[in-house]
Amino acid sequence: MSEEASGRVTVLLQQWAQGDDKALPDLVPLVYQELRRLARHHLESERRDHTLQSTALVHEAFLRLLGGEPVELQNRTHFIAVASRAMRQILVDHARSRRARKRDGGARIDFDCLADFPVNGDDELVALDEALQQLGQLDERQAQIVEMKFFGGLSAPEISQVLGLSRATVDRDWATARVWLHRQMSHAGSP
Repeated sequence: MSEEASGRVTVLLQQWAQGDDKALPDLVPLVYQELRRLARHHLESERRDHTLQSTALVHEAFLRLLGGEPVELQNRTHFIAVASRAMRQILVDHARSRRARKRDGGARIDFDCLADFPVNGDDELVALDEALQQLGQLDERQAQIVEMKFFGGLSAPEISQVLGLSRATVDRDWATARVWLHRQMSHAGSP
């Protein structure tokens, strides 16, 4: 997205956050394709027979963003991060629902390759979400960085911009979170 379009998105987000309902119809066409790309990114790691498609995931994310409490969105990058989090939660809710119907579980993720984003199937997605919730209780910022990088596909510079942190802090927190998640998941699998 060009700087001009990104700036326009930021202005529309601010107008929308201030209660201008007319900003939303102008905003949607500017971010829709990027949200579809993000949805495809999320769905790439899902099972092949997943019932949600990228368009449905985008629409569900929009409904969640519109239906909840208003979110203070700083700019385009922040909007994408929030939308990514909504998509992640939709996929996790879907996976939990399927897992509950199947009544199996207990799969754990191998975090050795977390940088390559290997999540295969509902059980692994739910396990990752549970680990992220535990991490969030210990260090909310690290959990946010993992969410943005893993689920949002955001780069370290984009994450540093959204969170207002230095690039070095984002890199350090990402490395620490990976080690913690690996250790947590390794212990979870042992008796």
